[in-house]
Amino acid sequence: MLAPNSDYLALQNLYSDYATCLDDGHLEEWPEFFLDECEYRIQPRENYERSLPLSIMWLESKGMLKDRVYGVRNTLYHDPYYQRHVVSAPRVTRIAGGEIRSEANYLVLRIKRDELPEILNVGRYIDTVRETPDGLKFKARLCIFDSELIQNSIIYPI
Repeated sequence: MLAPNSDYLALQNLYSDYATCLDDGHLEEWPEFFLDECEYRIQPRENYERSLPLSIMWLESKGMLKDRVYGVRNTLYHDPYYQRHVVSAPRVTRIAGGEIRSEANYLVLRIKRDELPEILNVGRYIDTVRETPDGLKFKARLCIFDSELIQNSIIYPI
């Protein structure tokens, strides 16, 4: 296990690199932030707090993440837009058994070339991160959004 300061710096870099990857449109690189056996979920806060499983996106392996990337790039028709993530510093809630549990608030803006930016999604990440030989990777990333209302579609990962 890394020293606590190194762990935190590595965790901050993971969060920053993740947001930059998505903001720069490098969607094909997104699955590489995850372990092969992983979970990625975008879920309303109310459902999360009530332990209700309904989510607007729930992917349960790196293979499913890659399928999502393929779908976005090759089969979904949508009005193109950019995303910009604003992510708070992560708060470590637990370190045990080679895993880091952490949370961070996020704000994702959607930007279309000919429109003013708009808020796409706001909430918090609840993460389980594991140390690997290639650095820290997400075992689970839950994107728990606060509003009951969302845009008519969320195409890209949050």
